[in-house]
Amino acid sequence: MCYYTIVFVLHWYPIGGEILSAAEPLLHRNFHPTVIVRGYTKALQKAIDTCKSICRTIDIDNIEELRGIVMTAIGTKFSSRWGDLMVDMAIKAVKRVVIKHENYTEVDVKRYCRVEKIPGGELSDWRVLDGVMFNKDVTHNKMRRKIDNPRVLLLDCPLEYKKGESTTNVEIMNEEDFNTLLRQEEEYVENICAHIVAVKPDIVITEKGVSDLAQHYLVKANITAFRRLRKSDMNRVARCTGATIVNRTDEIQESDIGNRCGHFEIRKIGDE
Repeated sequence: MCYYTIVFVLHWYPIGGEILSAAEPLLHRNFHPTVIVRGYTKALQKAIDTCKSICRTIDIDNIEELRGIVMTAIGTKFSSRWGDLMVDMAIKAVKRVVIKHENYTEVDVKRYCRVEKIPGGELSDWRVLDGVMFNKDVTHNKMRRKIDNPRVLLLDCPLEYKKGESTTNVEIMNEEDFNTLLRQEEEYVENICAHIVAVKPDIVITEKGVSDLAQHYLVKANITAFRRLRKSDMNRVARCTGATIVNRTDEIQESDIGNRCGHFEIRKIGDE
């Protein structure tokens, strides 16, 4: 039972197979597994002590030192032609998302670094952007596609009439009742658009849908809109622009508007 426990723990590590192969002759000589594990524990502690004795503090502002470390980690994953490019991009990408707080430094690569794949081109076309990119087009062709210093509003609510969560039946007796229902939908969409227009954003991005009527009101107010953006992309846009994701249009405040964006542009890259 102890032998299989060793297999389970060590098979995740690259040297796990070599360690087990060294332990097998000892098992054939009737060494108890606990004795073998005790030896491995002593070797582990010796390795940790050795690492502590030879380690040194790295200056993160020294690019050459960082390049040497990163080259050791990922330099062998690519050919010599692209190795330097990959190393420089890795360092730039991580330094982009570093935030220094009063008591600690935050480096959240998983949430705020993203690799966007576009068909075509060569490895030399790769870039690290000082901002956020997402593969979306505007909801209406008359909306602006290039804005300097835009005010950005992020929403987690639909800009369309809410459908019933369960089966809903409406009994209409005459034509006027049908017109009343349509008018209620239009008034609802008009109200939520009025809340948005009141804070005068240049760009509105929502995780949900945008109806045709809402697009009409936003175009009249010269507002560019995007819909159905993923939550992970929304978090990156919020981090970049300083905006706060709002759940209801009637709760929008001036402090929720992001104004740290220097330039917004829609550009065609390849076929996308």
